[in-house]
Amino acid sequence: MCSPAELADALPYLLGFRPDDSVVMVALHGERGRFGGRLRLGIPPLREEWPDVCTLLAETLLSGSSKRGARPDGVVLFFCQDPAPGETPGEVMERLRPLAQTLRLACGRLDMPVHEALCISDGRFWSYCCPDPRCCPPDGTPLALPGTSVMAAAATYAGIEVRGSLRQMEARFAPLSGDCADEQERALDAAAFALVPRILRGADCEDVRQETLALTGRLVRRFDEAPPVPGRAESDARDDTLLTAEEAAALIIGLQDRTTRDRAAEWMEGPQAPAVLRVWRAVARRCVPPYTEHATAPVTLAGWVAWSIGDHPEARVALSRALSLDPRYLFAQLLHRACNEGLDPEPLRHCLRREQADRALQAAVRAEAAATRVESAASAVEEERPRRAARRGGRPGAPPAGRARVVPPGPRAARACGAGARRARSATGRGAPGDTRRRGPGARRAERHRDFDRSGAVHPGGP
Repeated sequence: MCSPAELADALPYLLGFRPDDSVVMVALHGERGRFGGRLRLGIPPLREEWPDVCTLLAETLLSGSSKRGARPDGVVLFFCQDPAPGETPGEVMERLRPLAQTLRLACGRLDMPVHEALCISDGRFWSYCCPDPRCCPPDGTPLALPGTSVMAAAATYAGIEVRGSLRQMEARFAPLSGDCADEQERALDAAAFALVPRILRGADCEDVRQETLALTGRLVRRFDEAPPVPGRAESDARDDTLLTAEEAAALIIGLQDRTTRDRAAEWMEGPQAPAVLRVWRAVARRCVPPYTEHATAPVTLAGWVAWSIGDHPEARVALSRALSLDPRYLFAQLLHRACNEGLDPEPLRHCLRREQADRALQAAVRAEAAATRVESAASAVEEERPRRAARRGGRPGAPPAGRARVVPPGPRAARACGAGARRARSATGRGAPGDTRRRGPGARRAERHRDFDRSGAVHPGGP
């Protein structure tokens, strides 16, 4: 393709979406101008920033292309922005002309000639490089209808899908509004009050992690059992009904723990991966103000899953959204850089699989150790039983050591009680209970004689 119209029509298929408010750079390689690396950035709102931003863009495209093994032989520039209220598309083109010129000069200083620079606004395009009004009229040229060009046919044959505009893709991660937002805010307040102290306490933190991951597993299965409906907006609206405000709040607060987030990243592949991506989108939409920044974790996880399953446009949009929420979020920074540099996500998937296997092995070792302790305790009880029997003398039915023997009632017990009472009276010199009179020696001798008479003994000196 060589005409401005063909280049303008190819842009959505090069990115996978129609860019809004964006500067797009596409590297060209070889004599035939083969497309190479692509770079997109939001148009800086301040003109004072344009020189520095243009220098950084040109250097980034050059370094990224060189890392992949080929220095760009040329560049194509696109400036995409719709008119503001009260502004015409032609005025947008003129307003962005200094930005286009600054970026052309930045590329020229790095020996990357700009072959074409187009401004696309409100369904029309202009060329900053072509002065011929016959092919590039001052009022602009209408874009081809979607799906009617040769590029559209080739992209369809290759399986390339245009997801709509960048604004529409970002809206899939935007927070809810209205009554749903109020309900979700109250649920987030309650979840933060209940879970944050537990996360900060070391003793309860692991319990919160397990609860969060268990909830994630239940939601993944629920979303997987409810396939998406046709239409992205309709599918997102249906997904919003598949989880409650309390479930979303618990998951949002739980994912603020980095260890929990890293373990949640292990849902990254397999037949359930599309359902996982839908879960993270739905959770991100529940991060309503003042919890908007809490969406950084689920949006980053959505970008990771999209990159892992090969959906690079979705991954770039999600990771850019995460960095707009928190530019210092390291996990999003690393993933965004790796995705933009065209790296293979398999090494990271392998690392996460290994960590998952290591945790499973450690859990199995702990379970086996616990079972061993139970068996040892049971064996100790069995070994203690003979020793207890030996301490009781080995007699069947003998009472345990240290326990008093209870004498059953009967004649023997009565005699034993009578003898004990007599011994007590003899030792104390007193009579029956209640008799408080003091007895002399003669009375005690007479009492002993009576005892002898009862037993049949013969007194000395008797008949």
